[in-house]
Amino acid sequence: MFALVDCNNFYVSCERVFDPTLNGKPVIVLSNNDGCIVARSNEAKALGFKMGAPLFEYRELIRRKKVIVLSSNLQLYGDMSSRVMMLLKDFSPEFEVYSIDEMFLKLTGFESWDLIEYGKKIRQRVWQGVRIPVSVGIGPTKTLAKAANYFAKKALSSQNICLLNDAEKALPILNNLSIGNVWGIGNQWSKKLNEIGIYTAYDLAKSDPQLIKNKFNVVLARTALELQGISCLPLEAHAPRKNIIVSRSFGQKATDFNELREAIANFASRAAEKLRAQNAYASGIMVFIRTNRFSKIDAQYSNSISLHFIKETDNTTLILKTAILGLSQIFKKGYEYKKAGIMLLDLISHQKQSDLFIEDSEVNNTPLMEVMDNINAKYGKQTIQFALCGVQKYWHSRKGSVTPAYTTQWSDIIRVSAN
Repeated sequence: MFALVDCNNFYVSCERVFDPTLNGKPVIVLSNNDGCIVARSNEAKALGFKMGAPLFEYRELIRRKKVIVLSSNLQLYGDMSSRVMMLLKDFSPEFEVYSIDEMFLKLTGFESWDLIEYGKKIRQRVWQGVRIPVSVGIGPTKTLAKAANYFAKKALSSQNICLLNDAEKALPILNNLSIGNVWGIGNQWSKKLNEIGIYTAYDLAKSDPQLIKNKFNVVLARTALELQGISCLPLEAHAPRKNIIVSRSFGQKATDFNELREAIANFASRAAEKLRAQNAYASGIMVFIRTNRFSKIDAQYSNSISLHFIKETDNTTLILKTAILGLSQIFKKGYEYKKAGIMLLDLISHQKQSDLFIEDSEVNNTPLMEVMDNINAKYGKQTIQFALCGVQKYWHSRKGSVTPAYTTQWSDIIRVSAN
């Protein structure tokens, strides 16, 4: 058996933890640069707000219905996610962090337990610990657990918990799950499945997996088997990333090389921190810049360059130098740049053998990196940074309504006073 625990309207729920006045009100959270809707409260969903839709399409509806609009506070959401996952790990020795707000729990050995009651304990523990509401779906396969979670959210079960403990008995309820809402099936596959008469999860579960494999591929055939109660997808261990990317769209267009250099320096510095947190080393770096490709009046230009380090490294100093070198080779005057970023390439978990012709000091400065990481971990990101990263950061993404980083910045901790 598997359980999928999914935080309800996660970004909105995080905001409500620290601002209870948002409870019961329509709330939407926006993407970087306040462009598109990335999270909605149930009240906002009822008003017709669509996920991923541009904000400008709803200006009038927002005004009429007094909808609360917030910018993404990724620092807060990431920290709250870590807290939720730490609580959930107590409920099974085998788990998979599937996304920022979802975790699979393997319930091997729990089959004789009252799993509905166990689901209630999970919900109560997370609510008690961090005040985030969750839905729990339980089934004999990961795909059925996902389906059960869908029903738990849709109030087709009590208390946001749904148990599909018998695949055969679960088949009728799968008629209520459209094929497009089945885990791993997107719009394109959904359309193709409709063409052969498959419209619901029930239809796919009753199909011949071999036929599905021949017409589509083995991945979809596994989904059909999973819906039949045959487990094909084990928990996946967290695999170290092969690349690390940090990029942003700018709040205002950048035209000056120094502005872009500051942005690239910040991205490279942040990527180096992530690299060390993963205990990895990078073999090279890619730098890219581009103008606003959606603009019909701006001159268009985009370019990228990949450079190798003299040796695998996790040293911010070397990563910064190489990133700025790459930027200087692709930057062109006369353009208004909208986005830039870097990617650390070909990560390895340990450095290769020492090179007789390269001084270790050219590649590593472990004591300095450790001091910087410890200070920033204790007092907040960018408490100490390289001067190249600047101070004002005019290129930052536009966030007109961002809330404080309540849990990760000393200056943002809520102050409570009594008269």
